[in-house]
Amino acid sequence: MANRLADSTSPYLLQHKDNPVDWWQWGPDALAEAERLSKPILLSIGYAACHWCHVMAHESFEDDEVAGAINADFVPIKVDREERPDLDAIYMSATTAMTGHGGWPMTCFLTPAGEPFFCGTYFPKASLLQLLSGVSDAWRERRGEVVASGSHIVETLRAAATTGPGAPLGAAELEQAEAKLSGGYDWQQGGFGPAPKFPPSMVLEFLLRHRARTGSERAFLMADGSCEAMARGGMYDQLGGGFARYSVDAGWVVPHFEKMLYDNAQLLRVYLHLWRAARAPFAEQGPQGGRAPLAERVVRETADFLLRDLGTADGGFASALDADTHGVEGLTYAWTPQQLVDVLGEDDGRAAARLLEVTETGTFEHGMSTLQMRADPEDTQWWGNVRDRLLAARALRPQPARDDKVVTSWNGLAIAALSETGVMLEDSRYLDAARRCAQFLCDSHLVDGRLRRASRGGVVGTAMGVADDHGNLAEGLLALHQATGERRWLTEAGNLLDTALIHFADGQGGFFDTADDAEELFTRPRSAADNAEPSGHAALAGALLTCSALTGSSRLREAADAAIAAAAGLAAREPRFAGWSLAVAEAMAAGPLQVAVVGDGPQARELVRVARGSTSPGLVIAHGLPDAPGIPLLADRPLVAGDAAAYVCRGFVCDRPVTTAAELAAALT
Repeated sequence: MANRLADSTSPYLLQHKDNPVDWWQWGPDALAEAERLSKPILLSIGYAACHWCHVMAHESFEDDEVAGAINADFVPIKVDREERPDLDAIYMSATTAMTGHGGWPMTCFLTPAGEPFFCGTYFPKASLLQLLSGVSDAWRERRGEVVASGSHIVETLRAAATTGPGAPLGAAELEQAEAKLSGGYDWQQGGFGPAPKFPPSMVLEFLLRHRARTGSERAFLMADGSCEAMARGGMYDQLGGGFARYSVDAGWVVPHFEKMLYDNAQLLRVYLHLWRAARAPFAEQGPQGGRAPLAERVVRETADFLLRDLGTADGGFASALDADTHGVEGLTYAWTPQQLVDVLGEDDGRAAARLLEVTETGTFEHGMSTLQMRADPEDTQWWGNVRDRLLAARALRPQPARDDKVVTSWNGLAIAALSETGVMLEDSRYLDAARRCAQFLCDSHLVDGRLRRASRGGVVGTAMGVADDHGNLAEGLLALHQATGERRWLTEAGNLLDTALIHFADGQGGFFDTADDAEELFTRPRSAADNAEPSGHAALAGALLTCSALTGSSRLREAADAAIAAAAGLAAREPRFAGWSLAVAEAMAAGPLQVAVVGDGPQARELVRVARGSTSPGLVIAHGLPDAPGIPLLADRPLVAGDAAAYVCRGFVCDRPVTTAAELAAALT
């Protein structure tokens, strides 16, 4: 018999709807039930693509003995961290404070008021049964101590959430951040730090922007080296495109196989910008010019992966593909030499095994190998044929489950990446997909003027949008506006940012993760630190900066400046966790560089194409007819002798208009 999770829009919660555990969804009814029964709460937080969440579910939550112990003494609540990042943030802070580490599944015991008094992560069945018994005994016999402990933890976390004054994050600080990153860079295998290695997407974007502004060769080598290492290793899907969540080893050989929208959207944009940098004039003078073909291949394949495997019928993008297939990691993706021969025949199979590093002993588990491509194939036509045949054969294997909820924030990242990819690679499929996604989010995820976090199957959830939803969606809409020239997206982005300034700002330059009228939790979460995606603070700072450059709004620019200043301390201490704030600061240091192209027809399109080739991190582009309504950069910008023209402005000081591609290219160098 299904429990209370059966009507959820979360695939993760729906995975638990038939558990014998009497799960509640988070909300006032569940908390009131705990208060009424005077029972502690067992809070379990995870997500659909989480391997150890599945393990704990099979071992414990599907087990009648465990369910009996939970139902007897606790009010159990299940939360999808991707739908409720606010709950995930505050209880993860409690978990790390108590244990020194965090992760998922997260297992927390709370008072009926929601205050945590014991937290952990994964527990095997025997350990969980022992823990349930111990907590139940403590609640019956020493309740006053337990409640006092929870109150003390809450007060400590509230005090830790306060912020200090802002500081500069200018050219000198950006140089220092790049130098500090170089000290932790793996100069042999790319990336930062030891295994496991996660794709440092936001840091790579900062390094590419730093190179564009300063000419730093070291910054480019770190970005390029990381991108090549990831693209050639097993973390990249050599057949289907797209990246896995992380590499379990330092050499990027064996991935944790889940494929997340937020990773692939950000990496798509990074590789696109690497491709642009490798084709820029300075690239012709060094070895990086040879990187363009690899970067372009990754861009096209990853964009195709997004459209093919994560696209939904409503126009949005699904959240993830699971790490497991039938409970086995890598079942869909790993190969043996004989399996390659079975699909391709003896000669092609052996050649593919050599190219893809598929060995008799295996690079993964049970004699299986992940697919790597440490060198490009000599015959690209042969490889295209082989890739198609292997991908078709792989499609006949059992496939990983898909978490098909549409998360606003991550779809905003996808809109930005696909908008830029569509226009820079001149492929309308990607731009059309970005536009469809934006249309769906603006029409469905905005309810009564306020943004919601997620939807599934076209049904929007009840969870309200948090700061990163507003920042990342605004970022995507601004990129779409610059790609299409359509004013709607600029207007929608401006409205989102106005809402964020009203409801999320802390009055000191920073932003809370939740709105001032959101559900009141034991502490109001906030952090300028990036995780797998830009923090809400950094995402809003970047969108505010871009929107200010496109509209000339001093109010938005001042808000962006204050937000970056508020993140400067973190950027100085831990630049690896402030990549997007650093990237935004690079745009501040380099810009605003405004290019307004007026006119239509081939001449105007060529001027826009040239502008998009600029690597300046401060660049914004507006294009359309002179005085097009709702697009400030086109106001009072006439044609020149009846011809299309480009107006280039730096720091709101404008050069004379130019009418040829050569003149514009010269003006942007």
